[in-house]
Amino acid sequence: MKLSTQIGYAGGFAESVAQIQALEQAGMDLVYVAEAYGYDAVSLMGYLAAVTETIEIASGILPIYTRTPTLIAMTAAGVDELSGGRAVLGLGASGPQVIEGFHGVPYDAPIARTREIISICRKVWAREAPVVHDGKKYQLPLPEGQGTGLGKPLKIITHPPRPRIPIHVASLGPKNVEMTAELADGWLPILFHPQKARDVWGPDLDAGFAKRSADLGPMDVVAGGLLAIGSEAEVAGFRDFSRGMVALYVGGMGARERNFYNQLFQRYGYEAEAAEIQDLYLAGKKQEAAAAVPEEFLEQTSLCGDEAYVRDRIAQYAEAGVTVLNVTPIAADLAGQQRIIETVRGMLD
Repeated sequence: MKLSTQIGYAGGFAESVAQIQALEQAGMDLVYVAEAYGYDAVSLMGYLAAVTETIEIASGILPIYTRTPTLIAMTAAGVDELSGGRAVLGLGASGPQVIEGFHGVPYDAPIARTREIISICRKVWAREAPVVHDGKKYQLPLPEGQGTGLGKPLKIITHPPRPRIPIHVASLGPKNVEMTAELADGWLPILFHPQKARDVWGPDLDAGFAKRSADLGPMDVVAGGLLAIGSEAEVAGFRDFSRGMVALYVGGMGARERNFYNQLFQRYGYEAEAAEIQDLYLAGKKQEAAAAVPEEFLEQTSLCGDEAYVRDRIAQYAEAGVTVLNVTPIAADLAGQQRIIETVRGMLD
């Protein structure tokens, strides 16, 4: 099992870089750099490539609507070059609030677009022939009757260091998860509940794996949560750090009838809680919404306890199919975070 962490949306590049350098020394394998509607992810990914040596650097995620498919491919290849082959392309649809509100782009056909983008990226990186793609959402070159008529198939000028850069996809809905299992190198399921994941996503994953090409190899599953090591009295309060985030996603991401995370919460069996959190959040009562997140969910989606407890939780994630344990280490300083990661690294090796 690999070990990963993430850098959030809020900036603080200097602090984030220092943290990743410290965690790399402690044995961290992979870092995901978020992008929402703050700074872009790629700037920090490029900077990390220059100041780290071994850690893989992933976008977590690049929203598919914000760039053309070929620019996505060029960007991933550029970070892969800068990092010496350590790039991972994380893709996701984001949501209509961000895509239509901040970018002014229609939020349509996320699964079809993701499927086509994956195909185009792999054609660009392989560099076997000029890129031609005739899809429902993307056509390269533009077909006759569109544009100037001067477009022609092209190869990327540079030679990407790897003909295949890993692609990880953030997906939650049944059809999107099925597509991920069919095509992606890794899966990024947010709010992953290891004890209930198989019940929620098992049939979708199986349907996708049945269509998966053998040359793709196994698909990584990336999931985890807050990580703290200590007695129950010392760490129990840390689980509450996730309350605001869960309330934001379950209560406030998307419209009332189009919130993928709320629907997932319901599929986990928290129907009443999902409705209450959403009602409170949309009414502007964010603290009350956070308080309504079940303690059971916070405990079962985190790794906060003594070493024996954390070891058992890691085993539960592994049993649920997780191959990359994605954690947020909690400690008073970077040295403390390093010690936690070193301890968990020892459990995984």
